[in-house]
Amino acid sequence: MAPGSSIGGAEDPAAQVSESEAEQEPVPQRLLTAATRLFAERGFETTSVQEIVDAAGVTKGAMYHYFGAKDDLLYEIYARILRVQTARMERAVDSAESIQQRLRAVAVDVVVTTVTHLDDTVIFFRSMHLLHPDKQAEVRAQRRHYHERVRRLIEEGQSTGAFRSDRSAELVVDFFFGAVHHLGFWYRRDGPMSGQQVGEQFADLLLDSLRPDSSG
Repeated sequence: MAPGSSIGGAEDPAAQVSESEAEQEPVPQRLLTAATRLFAERGFETTSVQEIVDAAGVTKGAMYHYFGAKDDLLYEIYARILRVQTARMERAVDSAESIQQRLRAVAVDVVVTTVTHLDDTVIFFRSMHLLHPDKQAEVRAQRRHYHERVRRLIEEGQSTGAFRSDRSAELVVDFFFGAVHHLGFWYRRDGPMSGQQVGEQFADLLLDSLRPDSSG
């Protein structure tokens, strides 16, 4: 984990699974769990495929049945989080709530899910440059889809007067998600704020920046 301040915290650490429980996990999940731990402890470059399969209790053949190469594991560590975030974002955006409530739900959720999977996110961003260029392009395209959908939501609010129109929606999105991606540098689970509390404050800051100016 990158060093930083001690903000963050009320969530309990994930419970340790027993060896028998781990053996009941599907093979891809066991491989991802082992890879995540080893990448965190040793780094992506210095972790071998053999160490991953040994830790997962499977053979290399079993691994290559699901993952074509070691960097496919790195890709999937982050891609599975992004898939969850995208599905939840799309449900919030398409809901019948007010546009302020929809944007707030998206903002809170992306913070909470990032914090919940913070180790995975930190590992990925630390080693993303080592992915095959095609995999890097896939991740960027998936993230761009997410960001552009949020931008369109903001633009929708600007067109109806719910949000102030003198803010660049693109800059607002870049600023907000830049802060989200920086969570790994300072958020700590043993700090004074939970992921939910941080998400609520991030959402407040986002919506405050878009509130129509009533001074005129």
